[in-house]
Amino acid sequence: MIEPVALSTLTTFRVGGPPAARVAPVTEQDLINETLVVWGMEENWLLLGGGSNTVVADEGFDGIVIHVVTRGIEVLGSKATSEADAVTGPTDRVRLRVQAGEPWDDLVAYTVDHGWAGIEALSGIPGSCGAAPVQNIGAYGQELADSLVAIDFLSYETGEVERLQRAELGLGYRTSALKQGLRGVVLAIELELHDTAAEASVLGSTLGQPLKYAQLAGALGVQLGDRVPLSIVRATVLGLRAGKGMVLDPSDPDTFSAGSFFTNPIVTEAFARSLPTDAPRWPLEAEPADRVIPLEEYVGVGPIPGEEPVRLVKLSAAWLIERSGVNRGFRLPGSRAAVSSKHTLALTNTGGATAAEVTELARYVLGRVQAEFGVNLQPEPVLVGLTL
Repeated sequence: MIEPVALSTLTTFRVGGPPAARVAPVTEQDLINETLVVWGMEENWLLLGGGSNTVVADEGFDGIVIHVVTRGIEVLGSKATSEADAVTGPTDRVRLRVQAGEPWDDLVAYTVDHGWAGIEALSGIPGSCGAAPVQNIGAYGQELADSLVAIDFLSYETGEVERLQRAELGLGYRTSALKQGLRGVVLAIELELHDTAAEASVLGSTLGQPLKYAQLAGALGVQLGDRVPLSIVRATVLGLRAGKGMVLDPSDPDTFSAGSFFTNPIVTEAFARSLPTDAPRWPLEAEPADRVIPLEEYVGVGPIPGEEPVRLVKLSAAWLIERSGVNRGFRLPGSRAAVSSKHTLALTNTGGATAAEVTELARYVLGRVQAEFGVNLQPEPVLVGLTL
């Protein structure tokens, strides 16, 4: 155990009291060993990485914080995309194994510098690599699920190290099995990226993946589907994020936050039709309808024959917040917590805010959106000792 410190010093929101105790092993094996010791003590425990997606109560945490600070990027080698590639030519895929405590943006910078494409649009996202699959982080048309192969995972249930493939993680929009109840510690993540070395020798540049996000394409002055040099994509994304207060900057209180505090809600197409016509919406893949049936009629898992799938759409939480009357820079009287002056999805600590002030503001925003549009927004960060 090491001396516990206020969790406000270990989280980007800069709120939260101290834990009862803290461990911060620096190697993977030490992380395994010390975690098993903590679990054996039958105390409350909290996993903490970069602290960019965690908001802790002012009273702190009555338990042991396992602070993941392991570092390292290992190149596992390249992989041919076909048997012909394996025999006749260079490969165009590369695999990396990354320690859970490695800062995510350091990894992105490393891959861009080496000409490996696949996560360049995820530049500037704070936090650690081990936390990335928990949220299935995503931005500007890319998400972790596009590149993730597997994770090495210390299971709380078995006490054993397991390798979990991407398909086993239940990755979805800002969620995963890790967020929904699978308990344990991510030790490392394995990614597969596009190695642009071979094509760069012909094209003269290391190009990123085809662009999928209109705002990013517009900022670059190109069309959706175009490819742009990796370094330019990264620089542009960092600029876009900075303009929204989404890149940590010690001189800018707007960045003392947990990033987007609310996720974009997903609703049925039928409900979305009840909203103003100018409400942004993006169609999603239809899902089978939920239905309760008598046990004697149950014939197995899977869609019920003849059932029409439910058509879903994703809404813009930022639009809903603004149209409910909560503007950029809004704060409750006397509060030091505020809506970001750059982006309404972010709540910020303007200096000396308490966790209580943050949650009071969050509840106000939730109430305004629910009253105006009947939509219940969901918080994105992990709330420790706090409720909305």
